[in-house]
Amino acid sequence: MSRTHQSDPELSHRLSRRGMLGVAAGATVAALLGTAASPAQAADATEAAAAGKGRGRPVLPPGRLGIQLYSLRDKVSTLGFAPVFAELEKYGYDEVEFAGYTQGSAGPITLAQLKRLARNHGLTPIGSHVGYYSDDPNAYTFAQNLDKVLDDAQALGLKHIGTAAGPFRYGTTVDAMKRAAEEFNTYGAAARARGMKFYQHNHSEEFAFASDKPHVRLYDVLLRETDPSLVYLEMDIFWAYVAQFRFSKRPDGTPAPFEPLDYVLKRPNRYPLFHVKDGESDPSNPFGYRMVDVGDGDIDYQKFISAVTRLKGHRLAHHWQAEHDNPAESFTFARRSSEHLHALREKC
Repeated sequence: MSRTHQSDPELSHRLSRRGMLGVAAGATVAALLGTAASPAQAADATEAAAAGKGRGRPVLPPGRLGIQLYSLRDKVSTLGFAPVFAELEKYGYDEVEFAGYTQGSAGPITLAQLKRLARNHGLTPIGSHVGYYSDDPNAYTFAQNLDKVLDDAQALGLKHIGTAAGPFRYGTTVDAMKRAAEEFNTYGAAARARGMKFYQHNHSEEFAFASDKPHVRLYDVLLRETDPSLVYLEMDIFWAYVAQFRFSKRPDGTPAPFEPLDYVLKRPNRYPLFHVKDGESDPSNPFGYRMVDVGDGDIDYQKFISAVTRLKGHRLAHHWQAEHDNPAESFTFARRSSEHLHALREKC
């Protein structure tokens, strides 16, 4: 690893995550309605109950709150999935997104056991992060082991399978981004053939400008060059706002502002998944934000989630995964995040 890599905390996060990859309102209403109730019925009942109390419609659609298990990797690796899933069930989570399928010192677990364990705790496995590529030909990545990655995702019953790695395998030129996009299209086609959606999770660097064409934003190239029927995006909202801070100007200093929410509102079908990760504004920080627990920061999730769920026909099309890369206490983070997100109401 180069000295540049060692001094880049965002890149260090991505590399450590890649290493790991290698190795209650809506729920209450659904229970009252009975198991035969549809998501739409549950949503209507939830909204009616909230409106009756004069609190407005819940911002968070019922049945759509998940958590990225990377946030709980310390608990998974010591306690195992079973105690972690039991806690998440208590906290009112509906879904989980995986960051690996092993549980460290808790011992081996099969994919069938993992799928059943999640179901027994009322949790739907919604997605998983896998590496994009590696120099190791036997690595567990899309590039080196596509069939195995998809076999495992299918065994877990995942609807989405993706990567949190940046699309920088070939560099940061426009052509390099096109080459990565072509590979993503290949993975997307293979995933679609198995009834799943391939997705890519952003950090902030995707919103930087191409090294050979400094007026072109790399993320725009990725969007343009990937087939929207094959390649989907998981917006990490925190990192998108970091990018807004870092890359609001082109290299020549000319303004190039952007609003992360606008990307979603213009292409709602391309964003089935989101990472709900909060940050406290800090202009002295090179990223412009300090990562904090959901609800403790300055990112307006009431506005963001409301704007997406108000889109006609899209209220139940999106999934919201709480995440913190390094929480002070991971169970506390999970509990407080759920409480905050379930408490958000539309302003009336």
